[in-house]
Amino acid sequence: MKAGKSLIGKDGVFTPLMKEFLEAALEGEMAAHMASCLDDPENQNRRNGKTSKTVHSPMGAFDLETPRDREGRFDPQIVKKRQTVLNASLDNKILGLYGLGMSYQDITSHLKEMYDFDVSAGTLNAVTDKLLPVITEWRSRPLEAIYAILFLDAMYFKSRENGKVVTKVLYNILGVNQQGYKEILGFYVAESEGANFWLGVLNDLKQRGVQDVLIACVDGLTGFPEAIKGVFPKTEIQLCVVHQIRNSLKYVASKNQKEFMKDLKAVYQASSKDIAEHYLLKLEEKWGEKYPMVIKSWHTNWEHLSHYFQYSGEIRKLIYTTNAIEGFHRQVRKFTKTKGAFTSENALFKLVYCACQKISEKWTAPVQNWALTISQLDVYFEGRLKLKINN
Repeated sequence: MKAGKSLIGKDGVFTPLMKEFLEAALEGEMAAHMASCLDDPENQNRRNGKTSKTVHSPMGAFDLETPRDREGRFDPQIVKKRQTVLNASLDNKILGLYGLGMSYQDITSHLKEMYDFDVSAGTLNAVTDKLLPVITEWRSRPLEAIYAILFLDAMYFKSRENGKVVTKVLYNILGVNQQGYKEILGFYVAESEGANFWLGVLNDLKQRGVQDVLIACVDGLTGFPEAIKGVFPKTEIQLCVVHQIRNSLKYVASKNQKEFMKDLKAVYQASSKDIAEHYLLKLEEKWGEKYPMVIKSWHTNWEHLSHYFQYSGEIRKLIYTTNAIEGFHRQVRKFTKTKGAFTSENALFKLVYCACQKISEKWTAPVQNWALTISQLDVYFEGRLKLKINN
């Protein structure tokens, strides 16, 4: 110290002491292992030199010599096989930075600047891989029996597979439970979006304990309502009105869009279903000849588009659009924006899981006006909610 040497770091005073201590401990473990082998006269296992690896610790990085045996049965405990980071808190720092959406390159730079650690991408991947069993457990966790509302939608990512960049579809389910709290029930990955895969997702929810869903809010994917009804036959389907409007405007000439939207607003902003249907007929009279495909789409989907009219303003605002899950998707994109293409499906899982955990930390209060909303739902869906009022 008087000579001005650093206490930590590769050339620090404490680093060689840490190296000597660990290597002595490993020699002790190997001696005990060899002694147990000698207890068996037929056992021919012997020492087989040493192997070296670079490990990182709060004292700095150093090369550690680990003894090995011929049969490869020696399993050290103080520094385990393939372990390259000695401080669990460093693992937590890495996972925390990864969970904020930082790339491996950014994490490496940060650790170098803050702790003078040179950590390879392989080491970072090994640390973040610790999330995989946690993710598997989380994705298969038991769910509540009843959800008042489910929002179901998919988002798209690029991933590398067999040397090629392919599109992956991430299926997400956001639920609102009987207490009004939002929760991500799970996410699933497939090659493309389709009602058949959604059917499998819904069956998985049922296997995990979901028995009933009052209202499911979805986009206009063909066959989606039938898939939901196939698993939860009593569930009311509400198609996203905003999706329907967007899809309609794709087929309306730009010069007519402003006037068309004015007439269309009278339909979806009507005070009742009867009045909405009156304005839908007027819309058809005015625009049916020019845009028959658009008008036909509204008539075809009207059954599932119009359910929200039977509810009060609070419930209507909550279910007439899938904005709740689209807002979740926008937040996930903030975490994944640094990724041009994920290196694997597991890499996608790890980052989306971290995003889910961070986003859900903010969901500490029920949905706005939930007391009034759930009271009305209990009337509309008599006998299906299991509400408990504590005295």
